[in-house]
Amino acid sequence: MSAQHENAIPAGGLLAGLAPGEATTDRIAWIRLSLVMLPLKAPVSDAKVLTGRQRPLTEVAMLFAEIASAGGHHGIGFSYSKRAGGHGLYAHAKEIAGNLLGEDPNDIARLWDKLVWAGASVGRSGLATQAIAAFDVALWDMKAKRAGLPLAKLLGARRDSVRCYNTSGGFLSTPTAQLVANCEASIDAGLGGLKIKVGQPDPMLDLARMEAVRRAVDGRVPLMVDANQQWDRPTAERVGRALEAFNLVWIEEPLDAYDVEGHARLAAQLVTPIASGEMLTSVAEHKALIDNDAVDFIQPDAPRVGGITQFLKIATLAEQKYLRMAPHFAMEIHLHLAAAYAHETWVEHFDWLDPLFNEQLDIRDGRMIVSNRPGLGITLSEQARAWTVDSSEHGKRP
Repeated sequence: MSAQHENAIPAGGLLAGLAPGEATTDRIAWIRLSLVMLPLKAPVSDAKVLTGRQRPLTEVAMLFAEIASAGGHHGIGFSYSKRAGGHGLYAHAKEIAGNLLGEDPNDIARLWDKLVWAGASVGRSGLATQAIAAFDVALWDMKAKRAGLPLAKLLGARRDSVRCYNTSGGFLSTPTAQLVANCEASIDAGLGGLKIKVGQPDPMLDLARMEAVRRAVDGRVPLMVDANQQWDRPTAERVGRALEAFNLVWIEEPLDAYDVEGHARLAAQLVTPIASGEMLTSVAEHKALIDNDAVDFIQPDAPRVGGITQFLKIATLAEQKYLRMAPHFAMEIHLHLAAAYAHETWVEHFDWLDPLFNEQLDIRDGRMIVSNRPGLGITLSEQARAWTVDSSEHGKRP
């Protein structure tokens, strides 16, 4: 190979994309990783618990990445895991963090590739990419702050608020009377929709709970249900037809998350829209749902798919199919991404993460408002520091 051709190959290799250029001179100087164990006020159960596949959820493991550049810019990002995997996320992130030191923080796509190939031996989806998500979100937060813009505006916002619905009050561990009271409290708080968990071994119990909710709500806000993957195909079709009388916005995860064919058949058979995607951990898995017309609402989770960089790829695929979107959990991130999506969006409201941040999201008239704070608009609270069970620093803080 000639010297001219050798020089044409980027220093980082073809797979890593272009090497850093001189467009900016800023470099990543310091990273702090923190593993925070967030306790829930009371254990919660969905259909996966009633089928014996999981235990009640008592805490959420949060992986935070704080990044500072030599030029004085800062970003914060997070990923998470429920029931198991939090320590694994932290361990993988700690192993690969050093790969970011000395890099241009603006080259987010190239850095995502660098991190995923650094740990490619354990895969390019699942835990490995969920660990990368914390870095990726932090870099997007830094870029928006550098521009002096909320992240939604940096991405090209199409709206300044997004319809929001509540999930945390509708778990199967909640008795029916308390469920109805929680629905009233959510409506009083300004939330624009209510999602109720279903998928009990006896579907008639689900229908009875839904009827109690419908009578209490009396059409004031839309309703959704979530079976958490616990129906087989015949049950999903049968119960899905019974649920059509409730005029639901969607039926969520009626089948196993990887049953693309089953979701496609169900979406074609039912009038009620089908929603899924939250448990998938790669762009390719979402592409299968989208390409096969298996969902009406796509529900990607940025921390699970590897961060904002990967989420935006999914959004582009979904936009071409005119799908509606309702990202899962992590409303502090997903508010911005939903605000920039082309078609109708919802964002999921959970109050679980509120103690972790000094700022709270504003909800009015059924919508979550994009604040004018730069970046994600969040900072870690002292309570988050107190719940930290492990942390590490890489590089030198400017």
